[in-house]
Amino acid sequence: MTALTPDLMAGKVVLVVGGTQGLGSHIARRAAESGAEAVVISGRNAEKGRTVADELTALGTKGAYVQADISDPQAALDLVEKVVSTFGRVDCVANVAATTSRGSLVDTTPERFDEHMNINLRGPFFVMQGAVKDMQRRSAPGTIVNIMSIASHGGQSFLAPYVASKAGLGGLTKNAAYAHRFDKIRINGVNIGWTITDGEEVVQRTAHGATDGWLEEASAKLPMGKLGQPDEIADFIVFLMSDRSGVVTGSIIDWDQIVIGGHD
Repeated sequence: MTALTPDLMAGKVVLVVGGTQGLGSHIARRAAESGAEAVVISGRNAEKGRTVADELTALGTKGAYVQADISDPQAALDLVEKVVSTFGRVDCVANVAATTSRGSLVDTTPERFDEHMNINLRGPFFVMQGAVKDMQRRSAPGTIVNIMSIASHGGQSFLAPYVASKAGLGGLTKNAAYAHRFDKIRINGVNIGWTITDGEEVVQRTAHGATDGWLEEASAKLPMGKLGQPDEIADFIVFLMSDRSGVVTGSIIDWDQIVIGGHD
């Protein structure tokens, strides 16, 4: 069940980049449940993509999957063009696709660094470029929400390239929001904190040696007694993409229970 109204996204063509799994798939479903005319998801896994697209169609929207690896700038631009050619326009974009592979300042290879920059920063840049050009061509308003990370404030030592890419996306978000405010294109970002997804389960077990019960132990140590929940985050992202978020643009919202700068 969604906490959003069933007509919040009525008439909107929504693109969720990285919508085949995790938070992206939750955002796509929320957009569909909120009355979007069409919800297009992208990702590299065709089997997962087609499954989620079918779920979206069953929810009453025009669900579609486009296979795309946005680490390739042309693929990012082609993705937007595919949405526009199929549905006539793109009204709302959620840039969710990312890699969270580990690396510190001293052990990150040039290849690992480029991987983060290409997927987490360059990809969203060219998705935004394509979407903004379509909105400008039609002299139409639109919204973009970039999913970033609370780690962009500094993060852990083992997230150096990830932090660099997400901090860069934060700067890009503000730059683009300022540049296109008179186009009535609103661009915002959300710094997501520690969130429970299938991907997080894998990361904790493979990168940090977590065992059964790790989630309960971790949750008990947090102020709210739980990790971030993807369905709750999805509600907020869809709200930011909708007209109900009003004039808000250029905002970077921390979605977390850590208060940056607070300490004992």
